[in-house]
Amino acid sequence: MPEPVERVTRTVWNGDNAAAAERVVPGETPIAITYGGSTQAVMMATAADFEDFAVGFSVTEGLISTPDDIVSLEVIEEDEGVELRMWLKPELAENYSRRRRLLAGPTGCGLCGIESLSEAVKPTAKVGKGIVLRPQDIRKAMEDLPGKQFMNAEAKAIHAAGFWTPAEGFVAVREDVGRHNALDKLVGHLARIGRDGAEGAIILTSRVSVEMVQKTAVLGAGALVAVSAPTALAVRMANEAGITLAALARGDSFEVYTHPGRIVAPKASSAA
Repeated sequence: MPEPVERVTRTVWNGDNAAAAERVVPGETPIAITYGGSTQAVMMATAADFEDFAVGFSVTEGLISTPDDIVSLEVIEEDEGVELRMWLKPELAENYSRRRRLLAGPTGCGLCGIESLSEAVKPTAKVGKGIVLRPQDIRKAMEDLPGKQFMNAEAKAIHAAGFWTPAEGFVAVREDVGRHNALDKLVGHLARIGRDGAEGAIILTSRVSVEMVQKTAVLGAGALVAVSAPTALAVRMANEAGITLAALARGDSFEVYTHPGRIVAPKASSAA
């Protein structure tokens, strides 16, 4: 089975001096996601948390509602990569056969292969009331996330998506070279353990593009916090979905772009 991180040799130059050394770098593996023997997607991803990836991708693509909609799931190693082979319930399999499309994506590609422009900006799911966050909650989540990024600690180039609640801190964190893949893996894990997305916030190490908002909306999380900036379309989509979008969360500062009412000052939080 391919490894999530690998050691490679390198030559390090300091001034006019060169020396041989090793470095840990992220693995990158072709992962085919299939349903009923037909390929739905081929993604370049980190070779870890395969079952979470299969379930999360299926949920965020709208192919299933719960993991119980998958009759069987196999992780099959092949010479070229890994196949995540799934069979859906008969009624869902029939729906899938009508809408099947082939998606060939580079690392973390979230929209490659869609059949029309309207699919890229289709109306997103609407989230519910969600949780209330204090500024110190956001600071705490961002401070704690690096300590949960075990693969990134070695390879230094892997994204993370985490699910955080005020009472529990990080319930789960998933990592991948592709930011979309990391979020899909997180969604899949939460679906497999039966957690309601409305109970917490999504925390990201990446920028916020429209696909990240759409996946968060499918999960039902009312808050999305990221270390980097959002795109203009992501802001519009988060506003439409009812998601509180906070970005550029670094140190003591962050910026709120949509639905700021879920973030309250410490004195007001007790009354929320």
